Amino acid sequence: MTETETEKDLPRILIYEELCKGCDICAVFCPTEVLELKGNMMTVKNLEACTRCQLCDLRCPDFAIQVF
Repeated sequence: MTETETEKDLPRILIYEELCKGCDICAVFCPTEVLELKGNMMTVKNLEACTRCQLCDLRCPDFAIQVF
């Protein structure tokens, strides 16, 4: 598998910094620990583990995260 094919298989996670208040709800609901809180901002720590379940997206009270 080429690097381009691998990149196509990975999900895309967008975190809107202006909306994220660092509540950590998305990370708590993530079953594969893809997200982590750094300071007061959510970050993606392990994109390869993402299963696209979208629990983070669904549980975010501020609509600050999207999974594609």
